[in-house]
Amino acid sequence: MMKRFISLFLMAVAFGVTTTLAQDNDGKYTLKNGDLTMVIDAAKGGKILSLKYGEREVISQLRWPEAFGSTFWTSPQKEWNWPPVPEYDKRPYTVEQKEGVLTLTSEVSERMKYRIRKAFAVDERDGAFVITYTIINESDEVRKVAPWEITRVQNEGGLIFFEAPVEGITPAGLMNFKDAFGAAWYQTDEANGNRKVNADGKGWLAYYNNGLLLVKQFDDLNASQPAPDEAEIQVYVNRGKAHIELESQGAYTTLQPKEELNWTVRWYLQPSDLPAEPSEKLLKLARKQINRI
Repeated sequence: MMKRFISLFLMAVAFGVTTTLAQDNDGKYTLKNGDLTMVIDAAKGGKILSLKYGEREVISQLRWPEAFGSTFWTSPQKEWNWPPVPEYDKRPYTVEQKEGVLTLTSEVSERMKYRIRKAFAVDERDGAFVITYTIINESDEVRKVAPWEITRVQNEGGLIFFEAPVEGITPAGLMNFKDAFGAAWYQTDEANGNRKVNADGKGWLAYYNNGLLLVKQFDDLNASQPAPDEAEIQVYVNRGKAHIELESQGAYTTLQPKEELNWTVRWYLQPSDLPAEPSEKLLKLARKQINRI
């Protein structure tokens, strides 16, 4: 069926720019920021399905479950184990569009008693997509929870890096991180088993592949702030040459009944002709995107 697009040109008051927001009749919404395009699927868990520079894609497009797109969960995982909570990860979100901001809201999870809200906006001056996640405690009890963003990228010769000492990445030796130029670097590889590591970073996480640099900026946590058995930065590598998850978490927070927690992640994507290997130039490029230098 041919998709019917409705283009909405709305003033983004928060950033003082004009946002182009397109909606199709399958529940997908498109945000544009210059050469960048982000596609969000409100009908299926409010996932980010695509992030492109021109026609070049950075997010995994694999179609089997839990292998594509970017999603959001509550932390710690041990409270719900597996599979992901369907109200957050797969069921439809309601949609509101106002002043250039696309806001998606989930159902209340019958099991977890939280409601999730995702607000997507564009900061054209900074070249960023700005995503604010909200966890609302819809129970009658005091709860503790942390926000958790999971972004899947393809495992095809990419490079992951962030500011953290390699000796502090746990479990030690599980993935071949290298220490160079004041950052930890991981050249993606293949293995028979799934692997996941935790790190205490400095509020950003980068992925470089096929001439595209993705940098995500979030709150810098101290070692005591993550949820139990979790971390500010996590990297998960699926077995074989399938996909990798770039994961970041916010602070473990006490919520009174009906109270909410807000957590913002800024996404930057830009092209580069630098080689996909650790270098001071690539590190400076990542830091420049988040205005760290």
